[in-house]
Amino acid sequence: MKVTYPVIFTEVDTNILIEVPDLQIFTEANDEEKPKGTMADAIMMARDAIGLACISMEDDGREIPEASTLQEIDVSKGAFFAEGAGIVSFVDVDLVAYRRRMDNKTVRRNVTLPNWLNQEAEMAHINVSKVLQEALMAKLGVSR
Repeated sequence: MKVTYPVIFTEVDTNILIEVPDLQIFTEANDEEKPKGTMADAIMMARDAIGLACISMEDDGREIPEASTLQEIDVSKGAFFAEGAGIVSFVDVDLVAYRRRMDNKTVRRNVTLPNWLNQEAEMAHINVSKVLQEALMAKLGVSR
C-alpha cells in the first residue's frame, strides 16, 4: 500500500522543521557535516516518520488516516509558523517496501524435513534457513 501526505517544511537557520499535520508528526532535518539541512534530507526524514507512524498503526490494528488535500493545509496554522515561512509538499511512502527495509527481526519457525535430507544438507554445509528464505522470496516474487 502506498500513502501520500501533505508535509509542511519550514527552514530555520541550519534546520528544516517538518510537520505532517494529518499524522501529528514533528521532526527536523539537519546535517552536521553540511552548513545546513537540505530539502532532500527533509523529504527523507518526512518519509521515514510517515512510514514508521503508518506501520505502527497497522501493527496496532488502527486505521491509517486519510490524507488532506493541499488546499486543506493552512501553513499559517502549522506548528512552526512563527519560526519562518513554510512550504507544503506531498511526500509518498510505499509501506510494503518500507516494512521490508525496516523490519529485519527474525522469526523462529519449525520446519519438518526427512532425516536423510537434513543429513545431506549438513554434509553439504548448506544453510537450510537461508535456502528456505531464498525459496520463499522466489515463490512469492519478492526481494529485499
